[in-house]
Amino acid sequence: MGGYCSKDMERLNYLTSEINEVYHDAALRMGVSDSAMNILYTICVAGDGCALSDVARLSGCSRKTIHSAVKKLEKDGIVRLEPKNKREKRVLLTQAGKELTEKTAKKLIATENEIFDGWERKEREQYLRLMQKYLSDLKERVEKI
Repeated sequence: MGGYCSKDMERLNYLTSEINEVYHDAALRMGVSDSAMNILYTICVAGDGCALSDVARLSGCSRKTIHSAVKKLEKDGIVRLEPKNKREKRVLLTQAGKELTEKTAKKLIATENEIFDGWERKEREQYLRLMQKYLSDLKERVEKI
């Protein structure tokens, strides 16, 4: 078997895998799991007091993964849950969580910002435009499968 992907598609898949591996390595170097990093990162971006459903949606992780990781972080004293309304909970960082976030997710976000800010405006716009186009096209075509 083989030969199903174009060379460009193989390269895109390879680069995507390599980027994911770098994020995995970053989480390991900072002493947290991938799912914990995703949660801390999402809370940094969305703001403390983020709805649990938003953490799952914004992180790109499955609800099951997020729920089990949040339970572990709650047990470890990193986050606490509080009711948002009758059906939903908010995820809040504890003081220990805020300290951990400074050493992990915020460092990663700062690194990403440094890289992105080092690109010319046109490069950033082109990259984002093409990523959005690929995502939109992929979603549309996957719905037809």
